[in-house]
Amino acid sequence: MDNTNQRRALINGEIGLFLKGLIIGKVLTIIVIGGLLWWLLKPNLRAGNGADSYTEQSLKTPFSGTSTFETIPDVPTGSFNYGGSTAWASIRQLVDSQIQSDRPELKLRYVDRIKDSPSSSSGIRMLLDGQLDFAQSSRPFTNEEQAMAKERGFTLEQRQVGVDGIAVVVNPSLNVPSLTVNQLQQIYTGQITNWKQVRGPNLPIIPFSQRAENADTVIFSNSNNLKGQALSSDVQYVYSTTEAVRQLSKTPGGVYYASARSVVPQCTVKALPLRLNSGELISPYRGSAVSPENCLNQRNQVNTEAIRNRRYPITTDLFVIIKQNKGKEQQIGDAYAKLLLTSEGQKAIERAGFGGVSK
Repeated sequence: MDNTNQRRALINGEIGLFLKGLIIGKVLTIIVIGGLLWWLLKPNLRAGNGADSYTEQSLKTPFSGTSTFETIPDVPTGSFNYGGSTAWASIRQLVDSQIQSDRPELKLRYVDRIKDSPSSSSGIRMLLDGQLDFAQSSRPFTNEEQAMAKERGFTLEQRQVGVDGIAVVVNPSLNVPSLTVNQLQQIYTGQITNWKQVRGPNLPIIPFSQRAENADTVIFSNSNNLKGQALSSDVQYVYSTTEAVRQLSKTPGGVYYASARSVVPQCTVKALPLRLNSGELISPYRGSAVSPENCLNQRNQVNTEAIRNRRYPITTDLFVIIKQNKGKEQQIGDAYAKLLLTSEGQKAIERAGFGGVSK
């Protein structure tokens, strides 16, 4: 009898445990189903009481204030001529091609001045002469250029769309740690003639430069006492940055300055860190410089962040030069500047190796 009672108690206990487990399982199932329903209905409930939420739709839609090439209105249809600064080469290659892909109604045709070296100056001259519809410049237009425009019945407007850094490059074998802006200026005015004067080897300095009328970059524009000062008779003039890089690769004591985007990725020259006379030393490279043996596979990148926020010691602004004549030239120049100033345009400009415009 005792054994029978024990078996009944055991069976009743197992049944009780089973029923408890079943009840708990049902409760858990209800909780899970309820939670799932609440989650699925959550966006609608939140929208119903006016609260903002990051739903899948909001992730697909650009945030308020962003703009793309496709959002700019009044972009003219047709083919237009443009040209100017050689420093803009990567923008023409990377950014302008994307603009034309997104806006197929717009055709941009790059035009060089046959007799002159391509530059900001030649581009503005071609704009004044009616050979271009707008110009790309690495400097502001001059008072003389504005006066010429007024003589021809229109005015010029410049729209800043980016920032470029001026990098100083030397032969890779030259052991010079850095330069100040003042030292660089003294090299080009003939006051410093040997690298030992700037903690380098006992080696004559051979400065290369483009002629002032063709140069896209200057190193004296922010110094009133040196502005317009003649360069040293030791300066060797080159036609282009490509020629200068070629000369530097075989000239141990050579030095040259140009758009950072043009020379920083080059494998046959070395860019020097720069600083103002008492300022912070800033490298033109993003991160550490790539060794010459790895350069072809892993190009050096421009320090666009330091250029954008003006920590880099020598910068120059990039301008779209627009002919203000109430005609098609003004319309396309204005539209092109607006395209570059979109969020998409500014990101593309930075990918091309320049700093964007701070807003």
